[in-house]
Amino acid sequence: MTKLFSPLQLGRLELQNRVVMAPMTRSRAGQDDEPTEMVVEYYRQRAGAGLVVSEGIYPSFDGKGYCRTPGLVTTTQVKAWRKVTDAVHNEGGRIVAQLMHCGRVAHPDNKPRGAETVAPSAIPAKGEMYTDTKGMQPMTAPRAILREEIPKIVGEFRRATELAYDAGFDGVEAHGTSGYLLAQFLSTGSNRREDEYGGSLANRVRFPVEVVRAMADVDGAARVGFRICPGNPFNDLSDENPEETFRSFLGELRDLGLAYCHVIRLHAVALDNIALARASFGGPLIVNDGYKRDEAIEVVESGTAAAVSFGRSFIGNPDLARRLALGAPLSRFDPGALYTPGPKGFVDYPSLDA
Repeated sequence: MTKLFSPLQLGRLELQNRVVMAPMTRSRAGQDDEPTEMVVEYYRQRAGAGLVVSEGIYPSFDGKGYCRTPGLVTTTQVKAWRKVTDAVHNEGGRIVAQLMHCGRVAHPDNKPRGAETVAPSAIPAKGEMYTDTKGMQPMTAPRAILREEIPKIVGEFRRATELAYDAGFDGVEAHGTSGYLLAQFLSTGSNRREDEYGGSLANRVRFPVEVVRAMADVDGAARVGFRICPGNPFNDLSDENPEETFRSFLGELRDLGLAYCHVIRLHAVALDNIALARASFGGPLIVNDGYKRDEAIEVVESGTAAAVSFGRSFIGNPDLARRLALGAPLSRFDPGALYTPGPKGFVDYPSLDA
C-alpha cells in the first residue's frame, strides 16, 4: 500500500486515505438554496474519499453569485446540510464546508431579492454568467464595500463557520481563488481601495487574513483550511506580482496552526504554486489540478504534498479512491450535465461494483 491510500491526520481532521474530493459547483441546490435529497445522495456516493470538500457555499446572501448554489445562512439550509454530513459520516467519510463569497462575480438575477453585489472596489469583472431567467448575461458592476462594512462581512464568515459546525461539518475551507472576494482583495487589478484594506501589499492581505482568523476563532485553527491558486486569471482576476502577494499572505497564515493549504498548480504560468506554498506556508498541503494516479502516488510518497485532490474524476467515478487503489479504469463524465438541474450526470454514475 502506498501512502496515497493510507490514513492522514490534518489538524483535527482524520482522513481514511489521502484522496481528496475537490470542491465543485454543481448547481443543484433547492428552492431555498438548500441541498436536496439528490445532493445528499451525491455526497454519500463519494464518501470513500479521505476528505470531501463541499461545493462553494455562500456565507451571506450578498455572497451568492451563481444560480442554484447553496448557502449556510438559514435554518433550512443548516438542517439540509446536516443530512449531507450525516450521510458522509455514516459511510465513514469526512467532509468540510468550503465558504465562497463571490464578490463581484455575480448577477442580480441569481441572488435573493434585496441582496447586493459588493467588492473591494467598484470595478466590474469582464465576462458573462449564466442565469436561469435570461441565459448568459454580463456580470454587473459591484458596489465598493464601505470601510465600516468590513467587520460585518468578516462576521458573516465567522457565523457561517458556526453554522457549518452546527450542520455537522468536520471543518471549513476558505475559498481564496477563482476571482472571488478574498482573491479580489488580494489582487491589484480588483482592489483599488485607498484605506487600510487597499494599496500596499500589507493592506491588500489584511481582509483575507482577518477572514481566516475569524473562521479559526470559532473552534480552533486545526479545523480550518484554505484554497489558493496564485496567478489564476479566472473571472478577470489580475495581480501585478502574484508571487509576492501570496508569499505575504501565506506568511501571515504560517503560524496559525491551520489544518492545511489547498493549492492548485497552474500549468499556464511560470509560477510554481506548490513550491511557493511549501516555502511560505510550511504546513500540510493538499495539491490539485489534473493529477493522474502515478503522479499522485509520487507526489505524496516524496513528501511534496500530504494529499491530492481530484475534481472532475470524482464526477464520473463516485468510488474514485477505491478505483485508484486498485488501479481500475476510470469512467468518463458527461460535460454537458455539469451544471444542469436533475439527476442526469449527477447521481447516476455507477460504482465499480455495479
